Amino acid sequence: MPYQIPGHLIGLTEEEVDASRKKYGYNRLETTKKNTGLKIILDILKEPMLILLFVISFIYVFVGLYEEATFMFAAIIAVSGISFYQDNRSKKALEALEKLNEPLSKVIRNSIVLKIPTHEIVVGDLCITEEGNMINADGSIVHSNDFSVNESSLTGESLSVFKDSKSEDNKLYRGTITVSGLAVFRVTEIGKETRIGKIGTSILNIKEESSPLQIQIRKFVRLMAIVGVIIFSMVCVFKYYETRDIVASLLNGLTMAMSVLPEEIPVAFTTFMAIGAWKLMKEGIIVKRSSIVETLGSTTIICTDKTGTITQNSMQLKYLYAYRNDRLFNENEFSSEEINQLIEYAMWSSEPAPFDPMEKTLHRVYENTQEDRRKDFKLIHEYPLDGKPPMMTHIFENEQNERIIAAKGAPEAIIAVSNLRDKEKEKIRERIIDLGRNGYRILGVAKAYFNGSNFPEKQQEFHFDFLGLVVFYDPPKKGIQDVFRKIYDAGIKVKVITGDNSDTTLAIASQAGIINDAPPVSGDEIIGVPEKEQAKIAERTVLFTRMFPEAKLDVVNALKNNGEVVAMLGDGVNDGPALKAAHIGVAMGHKGTEIAKAAASLVITNDDLAKLITGIAAGRRIYTNIKKAVQYIISIHIPIILTVSLPLFLGWIYPQIFTPVHVIFLELVMGPTCSIVYESEPMEKNAMNELPRIITDTFLNWRELIISIIQGLIITAGILFIYQLTVQNGGNEEKTRAMVFTTLIFSNIILSFANRSFYYSIITSFRNRNHLLVIVTLLTILLLLILLYVHAVSQFFRVVSLSLHELFLALLVATVSVLWFEVYKWIKRIRN
Repeated sequence: MPYQIPGHLIGLTEEEVDASRKKYGYNRLETTKKNTGLKIILDILKEPMLILLFVISFIYVFVGLYEEATFMFAAIIAVSGISFYQDNRSKKALEALEKLNEPLSKVIRNSIVLKIPTHEIVVGDLCITEEGNMINADGSIVHSNDFSVNESSLTGESLSVFKDSKSEDNKLYRGTITVSGLAVFRVTEIGKETRIGKIGTSILNIKEESSPLQIQIRKFVRLMAIVGVIIFSMVCVFKYYETRDIVASLLNGLTMAMSVLPEEIPVAFTTFMAIGAWKLMKEGIIVKRSSIVETLGSTTIICTDKTGTITQNSMQLKYLYAYRNDRLFNENEFSSEEINQLIEYAMWSSEPAPFDPMEKTLHRVYENTQEDRRKDFKLIHEYPLDGKPPMMTHIFENEQNERIIAAKGAPEAIIAVSNLRDKEKEKIRERIIDLGRNGYRILGVAKAYFNGSNFPEKQQEFHFDFLGLVVFYDPPKKGIQDVFRKIYDAGIKVKVITGDNSDTTLAIASQAGIINDAPPVSGDEIIGVPEKEQAKIAERTVLFTRMFPEAKLDVVNALKNNGEVVAMLGDGVNDGPALKAAHIGVAMGHKGTEIAKAAASLVITNDDLAKLITGIAAGRRIYTNIKKAVQYIISIHIPIILTVSLPLFLGWIYPQIFTPVHVIFLELVMGPTCSIVYESEPMEKNAMNELPRIITDTFLNWRELIISIIQGLIITAGILFIYQLTVQNGGNEEKTRAMVFTTLIFSNIILSFANRSFYYSIITSFRNRNHLLVIVTLLTILLLLILLYVHAVSQFFRVVSLSLHELFLALLVATVSVLWFEVYKWIKRIRN
């Protein structure tokens, strides 16, 4: 039975909505500056590589080398275009995520209840807020039903406050949380005019901390920039000492600086994270912060709820246990008069407008088995879900002052407040244990009598008569065993944190394929225990039962203190603290409350646990691909740096084998390869069969760094071999430059294929299709052929055409210089 909104609450018409929006605008706080196209361009123009290009271009203009200057200006446009494409792609991906993250709000317009995006709320709207909702505008209550709100985000006071239209303070404020009941409020302020908007953007837009990977990459780039400045200075001084030509010295120094500067890395990182988050969104995983993608791949423990995550959340009512008869009734016997009262009070203790599957089932069974009296009674007082273990109580009354006081909750809680002898309690507990072992979800039901309106402060103070048990079966989801097998194969541990009892949880965990060899632990056993003991309990225990918010938070913190990277799944208001505390808070999009979604760092839209595995796999893929991109950059920058510097420092016959135009051409090839091609690289087949990486590990360990350096040095050796061979065979500067440049381009292409995997062979990697890599490779080869065989272009680059034999020689040397790495990978596979 849906909750009936009073008929006098009509709301705004479409014309009134338009008029209000024109006057007051949209309900946006605008806490962050929009990354406009102009701002992106201005940021790009501040990049060190662009500054170097401008300096070189002006030097060429100054000395009258207008062709070179024109090329450098064209390079500026090309580099800016690539950066703009990448930044704009990232920007659009993040904007799409932001739009999807926006919550919907319920409003009454033209007497119809609508769900609209929160930013469309206007002044004068009638908004509806219910338990678990975040309030999205300021306003005054016009109608309510046992409504309470938590205003701690504004006041710091953690206790909830009951309010109604007659309260002295009947105002509701944006950012506060509905704890219980329902309220309709008329919007008086929106956006920056709300109380939270006036306090200032500082509490709304706290600067996000840099992730460990961001910090490591920033340090690496800073170090390389310092190296670039040192080398620039050395080359300038050396060249000037040798030639006394300041312009030539500057050009040589700037060429070196360009070859050292790894400007592709920060761009690649931003692109990988933003596009990774966008791809996850298309899979049904909404990432609140793109940097969380990095953390996903490091997940070592998944803490999951049971209901709706492991199970179907179908909540089939299987049995009713009538205490008075001491008998269990099955589904075919629900119409028996002997259990009418049990069904009726189970329904009355549920929400009038149920959203919980169990409560929906109880309402449906009530409708099908007896005369419907719901329209005759009005909810006059409500005790929300409360206690350890929890219970809830509703008080209804009709016009004849007939009163119904109905309670339901955890069987232990209902038994504790009921008028039962110890022997009777023990008999009921035995029945509960028997049912729980079959995986059934069990609730106790009771009734009470009370005259007057001075209701007790706590529901536990009523004197209840125990009526019986309602027994639900929520079977495990189809395929859930396969999901947990994949989780365990990925080296990730599983903890189940549930409000259900231990017997039911044990049964469902066994059916779902959860590995468990330890007894369940309850929330009461966790709370108040010293931190060291909590850490031990959290480490050895798999099933946590009868959990409440403080206990959930303690478990998450204990696991974090043990060095685990925790992904916490939750859906309710009470999960908020634990979701916020976890490294990765995961909210359920379908059954999750707005509070859970607000506290979480990512949202799974269809409540499918398998999607988290997709997210973890994506995190591992992206992290691995960033490493591949960075190792590629290191390996290919080394031969550029040494090919530019060694002939100069060693006094070889052609000291300036590369000029800035050659280096910028190489940068135009490497940039897309690094940040576009490697971002599209598929996941390697062994990625989800390895242990999670330690999140505090250095991005590139010494072994990986040494491998990249060795790759670069061997490529350098091949290029310098071609240099000397060409010179010894009588090659002039243009011929030598053409051979060296072609060998370097071929090495770059082969390296981009070889570094697709640091474990599997290059042939195996071909099975993982990457169309962008093929496109970039073909474009690079086409540009090389134009550079060598179009006379005007080759003349500009100061190279000459190569014969087929010379092309083959360059390709052979490049192949040998790179593909030795395949032997290393083959040995690595044999050892494993």
